[in-house]
Amino acid sequence: MKVRTAFRTSLLCTAIASLPSFAQTTNLGAVVVTAPRDEALGSRVGEEELLKLRSATSDAASLLRDVPGVSLYGAGGVSSLPSIHGLADDRLRIKVDGMDLISACANHMNPALSYIDPTDVGSIKAYAGITPVSVGGDSIGGAIVVASKPPRFAKAGAGLLADGEVGAFYRSNGDGRGGHVAATLATETLSLGYSNAISQADNYSAAKDFKAGTTQTGTVVGSHWIAGDEVGSSRYKTENQALNVALRNENHLLDLKLGFQHIPYEGFPSQHMDMTDNRSRQVDLGYTGKYQWGVLEARVYQEHTRHKMNFGEDKNFYTLGMPMDTEGDNSGASVKATLPLSARDTLKLGSEYQRYRLNDWWDPVGSGGMAPSQFQNIHDGKRDHVDLFAEWDAQWSEQWLTQLGMRASRVAMAAGTVQGYKNNIPGVTTYDGDRNAFNSADRNRTDHNLDLTALASYTQSANATFEGGYSRKTRSPNLYERYTWSTGGMAMAMNNLVNDGNGYVGNLNLRPEVAHTLSFTADWHDAAAAGWALKATPYLSYVDDFIDARRCPAAAISATSVATTCNNTTMQTKTNAFVDLQFLNQSARLYGVDVSGHLPLAQTDSYGSLALSGVLSYVRGINRTTGGNLYNIMPLNTRLALTQQTGSWTNTAEWQLVAAKRDVNWVRDEMQTSGYGLVNLRSSYAWKRARLDVGIENLLNKFYALPLGGAYIGQGSTMSLNGAGAPWGIPVPGMGRSIYTALTLKF
Repeated sequence: MKVRTAFRTSLLCTAIASLPSFAQTTNLGAVVVTAPRDEALGSRVGEEELLKLRSATSDAASLLRDVPGVSLYGAGGVSSLPSIHGLADDRLRIKVDGMDLISACANHMNPALSYIDPTDVGSIKAYAGITPVSVGGDSIGGAIVVASKPPRFAKAGAGLLADGEVGAFYRSNGDGRGGHVAATLATETLSLGYSNAISQADNYSAAKDFKAGTTQTGTVVGSHWIAGDEVGSSRYKTENQALNVALRNENHLLDLKLGFQHIPYEGFPSQHMDMTDNRSRQVDLGYTGKYQWGVLEARVYQEHTRHKMNFGEDKNFYTLGMPMDTEGDNSGASVKATLPLSARDTLKLGSEYQRYRLNDWWDPVGSGGMAPSQFQNIHDGKRDHVDLFAEWDAQWSEQWLTQLGMRASRVAMAAGTVQGYKNNIPGVTTYDGDRNAFNSADRNRTDHNLDLTALASYTQSANATFEGGYSRKTRSPNLYERYTWSTGGMAMAMNNLVNDGNGYVGNLNLRPEVAHTLSFTADWHDAAAAGWALKATPYLSYVDDFIDARRCPAAAISATSVATTCNNTTMQTKTNAFVDLQFLNQSARLYGVDVSGHLPLAQTDSYGSLALSGVLSYVRGINRTTGGNLYNIMPLNTRLALTQQTGSWTNTAEWQLVAAKRDVNWVRDEMQTSGYGLVNLRSSYAWKRARLDVGIENLLNKFYALPLGGAYIGQGSTMSLNGAGAPWGIPVPGMGRSIYTALTLKF
């Protein structure tokens, strides 16, 4: 603990000492920095869209649902995992207020975007396909950059600024309710801000009864009655608080954010366990300064997570429970300089450092199979990386822009020795084979990774822009992929990052994934880029050493080796059961297209404006090694929205259409889902200091299964794989009709 504290203190002191003195600054006026590619690349969710979506969700990841190429893995109520072009979770770089947050959980129940409430999101931008090296690192699928609302200062000569807002919402399905409050007290140079958001909901209901196994529908599970249309283990409660202190002086800004999150419970209908407590503390210090030579940005942060899992009230298996604990420490620092070398050239130079420590342990329970020793799933896990990058933007003419970038990374990983529940008991050999093999193996791994990007943009006219490029992106395995070690059935079922109900064991010999991506974008629009628009982006990615999975009987696999043969015929041929798997490197190919557009239809004095907008996405993922399909690939889908706006009223009718999912992954026994169409209605009215939102999600109460929702194991004896308590073959159903309303007042 003393070493950890000393590291945090020295990291913060070093950063503060390196900043310029605020007492000796000179007003440099406006510093023009040409960074055309960063602004042109990526899809930013507009402020009006954020306002519409915040009232309908407590899951920050769902704010991206209208972004081309983005889909969502279903998980807990505030913990869905974004996917970009078929690549999700740790294959994306997700930054929240400049912090690279890491999921400290064997089931990834606490992903990065679960640490910010939608009401606190000030901006969100997704980079799909070709991602600048200054934005993305240690990822192959793109990047998502989220920032909370920026600090506010008093206007010159206006005196003290004191304002804020308060809001509340209610959603009928699941009895969702909550609220938020935010306040700012500021002078021209000092800003103090505080925000608090609370959200909770009970289990939601599907549109109709769904077959959930012979013993589940209409039965008592523990102390809770499960109705036929109720989706078990979907309830949640979360609270996010933040204190901001910002200081500015002419061309310099220093911003300190202290964050705290508490999730006392969150059910997961597609996992064997639920989250029974999650606490996170964050310290985030950033600096931005404008100088005659350019712009300097620096940041240091520290985040500590304490995470617990057990059976929620809808699940049972062992009356004493199965406590599972995780502790993660995540510290980082970054510095970036933007240098306008000439009217044509802009150079970005930067460095990033991250230090991550993880312990994942399961305390003994009772005197049976889960006793008498503590089970160490990952002990003293370490993952540290240092990156250097350079990026050159060049505006060769009014029509031609290019960007070249390179990022070099060193990722060092290690883990300590482990033990099982039956550790060093005379005459008992349970866990001994896996444990001894793992402990005697060399567990230190160092990856040297290289990212490259090359982009070009051509503006043909005021109505057309064309852009294309190539990228080489690299991601090293996470700690769970490399260091989970036990081939025991229960232990493997506890390590599942993808919500498929199967069991997994790690692989010390995993190599980093390397993705080669080609992408082209054609963008047609009106001359002012404010009316009609049509954009199409086809892409193709080849991924070498793609981390996928293979079936093997437990006796043939361990975390220290990959079996060359698997002679268990039953394991190899099962098509309707949960199975045990091991991570391993293979090869993959992904390709697809995103299309988005906007078309004004009418403008009248009486009825205001009427416009049609839409997004269509298609992605196909193939395992080149086996010839099979990749897991959890979103089928062809589209969203169409008809929006009418007059004065302060905005009304939207939205159609979401999703094709049937037939290209499924046989290795995981992934389930197919049927196609469906949903209708959503939204309406809002804005006053000067108030806003009212109302809406109906799934207006026609359509029953459907979530294509990326995983396997339904939300109730019953969920640790009995393939038993009556958690039978294979039930996709997680989507939410039935839900009416919501939200009111926000500013003061």
